[in-house]
Amino acid sequence: MSSSKMDIGTNEIKEDGYYVGLTHDHLDVNDAMDRVRSPQAGAIVMFAGTTRDNFAGKPVKELQYSAYNALALRTMLSICKEIHSKYGLVAIAMIHRLGIVPIGEESILIAVSAPHRQAAWRAGEQALEDCKERVEVWKREEFEGEDGVWRANRDGAAGQKFDA
Repeated sequence: MSSSKMDIGTNEIKEDGYYVGLTHDHLDVNDAMDRVRSPQAGAIVMFAGTTRDNFAGKPVKELQYSAYNALALRTMLSICKEIHSKYGLVAIAMIHRLGIVPIGEESILIAVSAPHRQAAWRAGEQALEDCKERVEVWKREEFEGEDGVWRANRDGAAGQKFDA
C-alpha cells in the first residue's frame, strides 16, 4: 500500500509515481517535468493550458479559478491513478492554478512519463479531459467591458451569470 502525503498549507498530495497540486502561484513547467522524470521513462509529455485573449469572439480580460480544494485533490489523485494504471505510466503530475490567471499564463500543467511515447501522448490527453470533466474546479471568465461569467471548467460548457 502506498502512503499519501497531503500538505494542507500548499494543497498537494505526493505518492510514489503521483503528484497533484493546487496553487495560487505561477506554474513551473520545469518543476512539473522534474516530478515525472525517471530513467525508466523513454518519453515525457507536458501539457500547459494557458489563458487565451478571447472566447466565442469576446475579448477576455482574465480567468479566475476556484476549487473545493480537498475534494479536488482527491479527484485529481484518483484520475492520476486510473491513467497511470491504464497506460502503464512511470509517473504523472497534475497541477492546477487557482485565483486570477492573466492572459498568456498557465492555469494547468499535466506531465506524464512512460516507457514509450505513444502511451505518454494518450495518457496526457486523457488526463486533461478527465480533469476538465471531473475535478471540482470552476472558472470565472472576465470579459473586457462586461460582467464575468462563472463556468464549469469544461470546454464549451455554458456559463451562468451570477450576481454576487
